[in-house]
Amino acid sequence: MEYNPGWNGSSVNLLHVRAVGPGDSLHYVWSSIGAPAVLLVATQSPSSALRVNWTQLLSASPAGAIWIDPPDSVVYSTAVVFTKLFEFSDAKPLGELFYPTYDLSDFSWDSLNHTLNHTALTAELRGVPATDPGGSFSNGSLAFRVTAYEAGGRDGRLPSLLHTANSSQLEFILAGVAPRGNSSRFVLEVATVEEAGAERRLRSQRSIDDEYTPTIFEVLSLVAEPQNSSSTLGFLQWKATAYGSRSPRREDGIQCRAQGLQAANWSLPVSRIVQAYFGDTLGSTCTISALNVSFGGEEGEVYREKRYLSWSVLLGFGEPPRDTFSTLVISITAVALGTPLAMLLLGSCLVLLAQRRRYSEYEPIN
Repeated sequence: MEYNPGWNGSSVNLLHVRAVGPGDSLHYVWSSIGAPAVLLVATQSPSSALRVNWTQLLSASPAGAIWIDPPDSVVYSTAVVFTKLFEFSDAKPLGELFYPTYDLSDFSWDSLNHTLNHTALTAELRGVPATDPGGSFSNGSLAFRVTAYEAGGRDGRLPSLLHTANSSQLEFILAGVAPRGNSSRFVLEVATVEEAGAERRLRSQRSIDDEYTPTIFEVLSLVAEPQNSSSTLGFLQWKATAYGSRSPRREDGIQCRAQGLQAANWSLPVSRIVQAYFGDTLGSTCTISALNVSFGGEEGEVYREKRYLSWSVLLGFGEPPRDTFSTLVISITAVALGTPLAMLLLGSCLVLLAQRRRYSEYEPIN
């Protein structure tokens, strides 16, 4: 993990996370220059490196300011941009009332270097609106907490997402922000950028197993697939829940819904690193999709009481991880289903044995 590689200042934030394999390497580039975004690049070279032309990146024309060296080692690249935060009230009988939108490209962000932890492989990007006439952010902030992984495993805090070494976790946090209505609900707009030949698709997977995330039976994945192919290039994955506590428990759950994926060519994400990497192709050959993720039930009581919201999402390359039944659940299921079956078989055997004994008392008639 390296902060602002090749730049000594801390007035802007760029975090480069590089994972090296025996024959390839993965690059995650997080930044708040403009709208907060992450650039994901997979290469087939273990020695590929990120290059940044800082003068050009901070200029009015950033196209071409970020690239991977050697360029021909890149096999897949994509970007995810967090563009806007909506707030609306669903109070009856007036219906939905939308408040002025928070444009995340207009936020003022703290130096990410203060929260960078090279041991835990974590960093936190925290910001507030540059102008806040209503004072909603006077005692609060919006943050994106990044966690990289060196190996596969499961996060210890709810929602306990399963991860691999090819993925990173992002936690969206809204803390201390005063809602502008008595029944406010929040919606985060997420945009994705795909080069020609790939497209995004939203998957929903349901399971009867809620062992790791109690009461949650749905996992959603926003996958990138090549056209005319069923293989997966990259993904965003999350469980259908958010939480209203710094130490989340089952009872702190907040309803989380994903509204339909839509083409967003009408609105290019205002992110410098995306413009710097994709350049002129961003508005021509690239496909931009947008997804709204909403938090809160019909009344929005949890956030109003605790003033805290956290939503975790996994980003990575290849197929998203799949949860499987643990040995404990398999054992319990086997006992629960096996015991009645064993009793049924034993009972059938006893009945047949009793019938044979009863009929054996009669002698054959000559």
